[in-house]
Amino acid sequence: MTGGLTEQLPPLTKHEALVEANRCLYCYDAPCAHACPTHIDIPRFIKKIATGNLVGSATAIFEANLLGATCARVCPVQELCEGACVLGSEHKPIAIGRLQRYAMDYAYGSGTAFPKADEATGKRIAVIGAGPAGLSCAGELAKRGHQVTVFEKRELPGGLSTYGIIVLREPVDIALAEAAMIRGLGVRFETGVNVGVDVTASDLRSNFDAVFLSVGLGMTPTLGVPGEEHVLDGLEYISRSKLKLADMKAETDVLIIGAGNTAIDCATVAKRLGSERVTMIYRRTKQQMTAYDHEYSFVKNEGVAFEFLAQPVRVVTEAGSVVGLECVRTRLTPHPEPVAGTEFVLRAKQIVKAIGQNRPSIALMLGVGTERGLIAVNGGFETSVPGIFAGGDCIRLKGAASTVMAVQDGKLAARSIHEKVMANG
Repeated sequence: MTGGLTEQLPPLTKHEALVEANRCLYCYDAPCAHACPTHIDIPRFIKKIATGNLVGSATAIFEANLLGATCARVCPVQELCEGACVLGSEHKPIAIGRLQRYAMDYAYGSGTAFPKADEATGKRIAVIGAGPAGLSCAGELAKRGHQVTVFEKRELPGGLSTYGIIVLREPVDIALAEAAMIRGLGVRFETGVNVGVDVTASDLRSNFDAVFLSVGLGMTPTLGVPGEEHVLDGLEYISRSKLKLADMKAETDVLIIGAGNTAIDCATVAKRLGSERVTMIYRRTKQQMTAYDHEYSFVKNEGVAFEFLAQPVRVVTEAGSVVGLECVRTRLTPHPEPVAGTEFVLRAKQIVKAIGQNRPSIALMLGVGTERGLIAVNGGFETSVPGIFAGGDCIRLKGAASTVMAVQDGKLAARSIHEKVMANG
């Protein structure tokens, strides 16, 4: 076991933060700010840390990103702001993510710098889903004085930040603290509410001036192999590691089906629980992995093994317990095709699948248009039904789905919603 299920990086000390902040060149028209999907003024917030103005630093972050505490922890900074740092080519890039966390930790620890709501407008907006896009949109609308109600089918707000991002990157209390900050702006949360069952489309139309859909994606697709009932869902596996860790135990041999960032997280959880052998199975090659390169390197260092060009065909059980997974070798033509006669069995005590998620189903209920199963929106994030907007993973046709992109969607959609409801009088 290489480490526990605790936050991977410790917070910066005051001295460390000052030293790091003073390394920044405070570039004009800074590449790091352009690389940030929410366009935080990074030189500005770092300069304020260097001068000891942590309230001003946190305020600068909140102005662009209401979920700055989450994004400081989970953003792929190597691919975004830190990857664009001008010091990166010759020197070590500024630790932007950790400095942002330093400022956000101060804000939440002191209860200062939180945004305030404007005078009430009397407009009512429903937000469906309390994930990053929904919280961002709800907060931005509340800042403008609108009355916002967030409907969430789970018992806790935060979406994947609460349930689907491993503790090494973000503990549950960070996600819940951000939701509490949004609630402090006057946003009302109704959790344990399933839209389409507990709240109907007619209810939404009659009680609200606009609706924002931030429902993410659906359940993990089925593998379609015999014995699949013994396979654990990857997102549920991560959720248990965050909220019900006492119910989990290390297994000697764990197989993870998939090679995206969620699959990497599942493998990390298994290894940190103390599993002896953790192997990721992918029917393509390393070059086709959807996980970030730095995540692949991280999990390799954790001691996780890989079986590339392998496709599951059957879960092997004895007396109702998992003992292995039968796979077949594949070749790329360019799509994976099984190679006859190459079947083999991998030992397993536990099998977890993390092979993506199904498309959202709420679109059919609300009658909004879709494209390749995802909710279709225009440049203002409005769907084919006037007054219904959407953002986050449920619209992400291009590019990698990520927390920071969902936050930006929510922010931009809030602007469009505000303009729409105010224009309607």
